Amino acid sequence: MRMIPSEPLHTDSYAEKRVFDQLRASFSGADQTAWFAMHSLNLPRHEYKRFGEIDFIVCGPDGLFVLEIKGGGVSCRDGIWETSNRYKEASRLKESPFKQAEGALHGLRKKLPYLLEFVSGYGVVMPDVDKLPESAEWDRAVLADSKDFKQFEQWLIRLIRHWRAKDPRKPNATSDQLKRLQQLLRPDFEAVVSLHASAGAVESRIARLTDDQLRLIDAVEANDRVICSGGAGTGKTMLGLELAKRWVAAGMNVAMTCHSPWLKNFLERSPLPGLTVCLASSIHLAARRAGVEKFDAIIVDEGQDILNMESLSKVDANLGGGLDKGRWCFFHDINNQSGLCGTYFPDAYEYLSMFAPTKIPLRVNCRNSLPILNRIKNSLHADMGNPGVGDGPSVREIFADSEQHGIQSIENELATLTEEGFTYGDIVVLSHLPFDESLVSSLSPRWRNAISSLDGASPLSSAKQSIGFARIPDFKGLESEVVVLIDLPAPGSRADLRALHYVGMSRARAVLSMIALKDHSNERQCS
Repeated sequence: MRMIPSEPLHTDSYAEKRVFDQLRASFSGADQTAWFAMHSLNLPRHEYKRFGEIDFIVCGPDGLFVLEIKGGGVSCRDGIWETSNRYKEASRLKESPFKQAEGALHGLRKKLPYLLEFVSGYGVVMPDVDKLPESAEWDRAVLADSKDFKQFEQWLIRLIRHWRAKDPRKPNATSDQLKRLQQLLRPDFEAVVSLHASAGAVESRIARLTDDQLRLIDAVEANDRVICSGGAGTGKTMLGLELAKRWVAAGMNVAMTCHSPWLKNFLERSPLPGLTVCLASSIHLAARRAGVEKFDAIIVDEGQDILNMESLSKVDANLGGGLDKGRWCFFHDINNQSGLCGTYFPDAYEYLSMFAPTKIPLRVNCRNSLPILNRIKNSLHADMGNPGVGDGPSVREIFADSEQHGIQSIENELATLTEEGFTYGDIVVLSHLPFDESLVSSLSPRWRNAISSLDGASPLSSAKQSIGFARIPDFKGLESEVVVLIDLPAPGSRADLRALHYVGMSRARAVLSMIALKDHSNERQCS
C-alpha cells in the first residue's frame, strides 16, 4: 500500500508506527498502487469536537476507512474507558475508541460530502490487547486485537467486506476519483517555506528518539555500570531522563545529578516520583531528604563537569554498592566541553574506567539541524556525530564593523525572527558576557525591555512573554529552538574560546544566528 507521507509523521505512539509498517506491507500487485493510506490527518470539522485528528485513513477502490489506534492496555469499567502505557500509567478516555472512530468518520463526511458517493467505515486497532469481550456497543468485525494484528492484511480485507456488505449498491471508486480524493484529503502544493515553518519541521523530527538511542536504553538496562559518551545534541539528557523513568518504574530510588544549577532546575521541571534530582556537590543531602541511606542507582548528566576525585567520591559514598558494585550511568562529552564549567581530570576518568563499565558511544545527533551541524564541524572541527535531524534553515552570520553596527544587527535579527512567526519564548540570546557588559544592554528600549535575563530558577523562557538571555556556560546542557549568539570573538587556537563557540552554537535546534564584532577581544571564562 502506498503511504502518504512515506514515513510516519511525528508521533509518540509506538502502536501507530507499528500500524504504519503493517499498512505499508499490505496489498500487492495492482492493489499496491490502487490503495493508499494517510497517517495523522487533522480534522478541523469534527462531529462534536472543535478539532480532531484521525490516526489513519485507508482509501482504495472499495471505499474509505478510518482507523483509530489504541496501543498499550485498554479497560472499561462502569462505562469509563482507560488506556495504560508500559509504565502502568492510566489515561481516561472521554469516549470509547469505537465512538472516537465513528465520530471522526462522521466529521470527515461533513467536511467532504464527496465521500457520500462511496462506501466508508471505520475500524479500531488494539495491537497489544489479547481479547475484548463481545458487546452490543461494537461489531467484532471492526476490531483488530493482537491476534488480528499478526494477520493484518486479512483483517483489513474482512473490515472492508463488513462495510461493503452494509452498503452494497455504492460503486467502486475509479482511479481518477481516488486521485481527487487524495487531493481533497491531503493536497500537494508548492509554496515559499517560511523560516518558522522550516524550523517547525526540524522540531518535529527532533521529537523522536532514534533507533540507536532506543537500543542504547536497552543496553544500559542490561548493564549495571555504563559510561556513555557523546557530543552536544546526541541526546544525553533526554536518554538520562528516559533511563530514570525505567529505573523508577522498576521500583528503584534513583538520583540524577549534575554540576550546573541551571540544568538541575531544568530536570526538576518534569517531576517523577522516586527520582531525586540534585547537584553532585550536595548528593549526600539529597539522599537524606529523600529518606534513603544510599541510592539504588545514580545517573550523572554532563559528567565531564564532575570528573574529579572529590565529586566521584561523593557519588561513590551515596550509591548502594558504591562505584565498584553499584548501578550507575555516566553521560559525558570530555572531548568538546570539558574545562568550561566544573573540573575535569583525566586521572578521574581512568579511575572510573577501573570499575569495568560498559562504554557506549552516542553517534547520532538528534538536536541540531544539518546546517547547524555542518557549521560547527567546519569552524571547530568537532565531532558532532552523524546527522539525524535532517535539513533546516541556513545559519545566519553577521560580522559587524562597529559596536553600533553590532547593536543594529541584533535588533534587525530579532525583528526578522518575530516577523517570521517565532514567539519571544522561542528565542534565546547567548553571550559569554553578563547582560550589563553585552551588546544587548545597549539595545533600543523596545528590544532591551523585551529581553529577560534567565537564571538558575528559570533556565528557560517558558512563559513565551520575553526573549531569554543567558551566559553560554550557564546554558550548557540546555537548548532552544532559536539561538542568537553574540559578542564572541573568533575562537582561534584558544581552547576556552573554542569550547564557548561549541557550546553556544550547539544549543540551537533549528535556527542559529551569529553576530560578532570583527575586532572584538573581550573575553571571560566560566566561573
